[in-house]
Amino acid sequence: MTKKFLKFVLQSVAGMVGVSVYILADTFFISIHSGADGLTVLNLVLPIYGLIYAIGAMIGIGSATRYAIRKATGEKNIDFYFTHALLWDIIISIPFILLGIVAPEWVLKIMGANQAITDLGINYIQIVLINTPFFMMNYAFTAFARNDNATTIAMIGSLSGSVFNIVFDYIFMFPMGWGLAGAALATAFSPVVTMLVCCTHYLHKDIRKIKMRIFSSAVIDENKNDTSIKFQRTTPSVYHLFSCCKLGVSAFVGEISSAVTTAVFNILILGIAGNIGVAAYGVIANISIVAMSIFNGISQGVQPLISNSYGKNDKKQIHQLLKLTIGLGLFVEIIIIASAWGATDFLIAIFNSEGNNELVLYAYNGMRLYFLGYLIVGINIILIAYYSATDKASLAFIASILRGAIAITICAVVMSNIWGINGIWLSFLAAEFLTLIVIMAKMFIKPKN
Repeated sequence: MTKKFLKFVLQSVAGMVGVSVYILADTFFISIHSGADGLTVLNLVLPIYGLIYAIGAMIGIGSATRYAIRKATGEKNIDFYFTHALLWDIIISIPFILLGIVAPEWVLKIMGANQAITDLGINYIQIVLINTPFFMMNYAFTAFARNDNATTIAMIGSLSGSVFNIVFDYIFMFPMGWGLAGAALATAFSPVVTMLVCCTHYLHKDIRKIKMRIFSSAVIDENKNDTSIKFQRTTPSVYHLFSCCKLGVSAFVGEISSAVTTAVFNILILGIAGNIGVAAYGVIANISIVAMSIFNGISQGVQPLISNSYGKNDKKQIHQLLKLTIGLGLFVEIIIIASAWGATDFLIAIFNSEGNNELVLYAYNGMRLYFLGYLIVGINIILIAYYSATDKASLAFIASILRGAIAITICAVVMSNIWGINGIWLSFLAAEFLTLIVIMAKMFIKPKN
């Protein structure tokens, strides 16, 4: 069990970190190309990315979790969940596409951009919004692959997309001279690469059949080794959508929390420190996305194992998996905090090509205070994912919405009024601590009859 646990988790973490590199590569190249103003553009767009990723994660991971639970109980004819998730990704992406075509400038201004920042970032946000379906569907392709015993393919797909993003960020931005629009195009094409790699799993039976027809007259046994999900014609169902999204709510909040935090922080920091403060937070936020992706990878990697054990009613194995996951989470929390504190100057310098001293001042204190939140955040994410994987959707939702929106907003507003920008940095720790208290209360306090 431990060996299988490590395989699923490590491959999932590698894939999730690969996805987070999409934006991190943008941050690095944009900081070189456009300096602090470019970082400000990217940080104002990050909440849009977060919302898109969150919806895609909720549909894709929730559908894959529902598929895994029903598969573990021995049910047949459940492949439709995969195609159903893709159809809803396309449907829900339509408003984003229309905004990208009709009102990209309005979106940037809503996020707090002044005219100079809007002029710089309008092509970037337009390309991101128009390519929303790819970002959303990417989650379904990788989540269903993991739940269909193809964790290696899911990992390779994610890493391939990340490598493409890094290489073509440079090519599109500098040799081809497309600037921020080039960065957006590289990021938009990256999930396409991931999905094409994952298709080698979803289509492998069809490819095998073609080879057999060409090279052999042997009769193909349609049921032999039939472990792969197939694309299947289906009709979008609101009932199935909500049934799956209930189990994907923890994944949704895992992604949306970064978007909500970024949006709230941007508004508060703009009022205290202006665009340079937002640029400094952009450095912290993008490094945090990579750190957060590790915990999302751990939780998503163990999800198929917990869901399978839950479907079989194997409580002993569920508890064993939970203990292993929490232990790994605690270890990773220590590593992340030590890295953030030990390499603060180095990490800031990577994204400060202009050598802006004011940016360094804000980012140095900000990173050290903000990353204290990683004392708790990993355990919260793991416990919420556990509730979702065991079909405790209401408890997962309460904890998720608390840490992802309510607690962080309240703490940031209150603490910024007391301690200024340092209060904003520390609000992340405070919000996670409040969430942990609520989770512990729900776990150990039994309701009275």
